[in-house]
Amino acid sequence: MSPNHDHSTDARPEHVMLDLGPGVGAFVLRTGADLHGTEIEISPAGRDGDRSHKQVHERPVAGRPLYGAVFDQVPAGAYTLWLDGRPLRRNVAVAGAAVTDISLEEEPR
Repeated sequence: MSPNHDHSTDARPEHVMLDLGPGVGAFVLRTGADLHGTEIEISPAGRDGDRSHKQVHERPVAGRPLYGAVFDQVPAGAYTLWLDGRPLRRNVAVAGAAVTDISLEEEPR
């Protein structure tokens, strides 16, 4: 797996603003440095072809680099995560007015 070189791999030190509310949440996927620059896709459960994507970025936090993708304004429901066209994880629950936070750092790929 290689980074998508059409996108920037520069560190992103700016804050991420999330618009949360009834029926709308956000999803943060923390990864290892090995996925820096890679696109992660998300689709509503049962609608595998209806995907959107975000790139994994480096974000400096408390003096150390963290890597992840932030999906904002996600309607509450269940989702599938995709990596390189294959399901990475199914039935990820996103709640309204909340941030779902998952880490892939501890999981083998």
